[in-house]
Amino acid sequence: MTATDISGAATAAVRPHAAPKKRQPNRDPRYLALRNFALSMSVFNIFGYTLLGFEQPWLWPLICAPFAYVVEIVLEMVSAWAQDRTPRFRGNGARGLYEFLLPSHITALAANMLLYANDRLLPILLAVFIGVAAKHALQAPVYGRMRHFMNPSNFGITMALVMFGSWVSIAPPYEFTENANTFFRIGIPLIITTAGTVINAMLTKRVPLIVGWLGGFVIQALLRHWIWDVAIFSALGPMSGVAFVLYTNYMITDPGTTPSKGRNQFMFGASVAMAYGVLMLFNVVYTLFFATTLVCGLRGAGWWVAHFLNKRKQADGVLAGPTGEAAAPGRPMGNEAVAA
Repeated sequence: MTATDISGAATAAVRPHAAPKKRQPNRDPRYLALRNFALSMSVFNIFGYTLLGFEQPWLWPLICAPFAYVVEIVLEMVSAWAQDRTPRFRGNGARGLYEFLLPSHITALAANMLLYANDRLLPILLAVFIGVAAKHALQAPVYGRMRHFMNPSNFGITMALVMFGSWVSIAPPYEFTENANTFFRIGIPLIITTAGTVINAMLTKRVPLIVGWLGGFVIQALLRHWIWDVAIFSALGPMSGVAFVLYTNYMITDPGTTPSKGRNQFMFGASVAMAYGVLMLFNVVYTLFFATTLVCGLRGAGWWVAHFLNKRKQADGVLAGPTGEAAAPGRPMGNEAVAA
């Protein structure tokens, strides 16, 4: 061994080991999903007003979004005061406020984009208010904590249609491709489908829900064709439109108001499709929105039924442990199955 080797070995012996690099914390998929949903809605609105053919006044999204922010903050402060807790937008600076306002941003842009009220702004603002307020008013106990169960954007749009159905309607489907040529009329649904599939597959994990919804939609169309002699092209026709693609990728897959387990997601999507088919038999218009509202409402009622049944079992001593001591109230038994 040479002197150089001895010197190098001695230097290596006394040299401290390099500190291991800190692993970057994983990004919260819920935040990423909300951020990408909000970004997609913003980009689609910009393209809609400049290229596609949106017919709503261009100033309205600039009014609806700040209005939704104010309503969300005020109602959160009221809820925090009533529940004796800190408002959710506090504690993380500007980043916390930004993340907190993402859902209301989505609700505001969705209500303005999907409703058409001619030159009347108040019905659109009412839809935004109802959508945001529903998260605070319509809640159910889910595994020991209160969570909202009604899809905010869908519920706000549904209530606006119910209250102002004679002069407020869904935005006409042609406006999504009115100014596009033949090539882009085909490309727009493909772009929306691709972006939505990436978000739902990688972030929201709602692919089983989409599969249940699409499969159930085809099944109800075939049943209406075979039993009630509905033209098959009319029954399946909505699946070819941009509005249906938007609804499938950005409305029904709301992660805050849909099940988390794959089987229950599939059941939820199939239930919306079956509700759609039943409503169509009764000639209910704007069927997509009413079907989602109906299933979300039944799911919320299921959570409350499961909660009261669990409380009653606890009160009757059915949940007593092996030693005879009553089990501590915690996660309800079978709540998700009952709610689904």
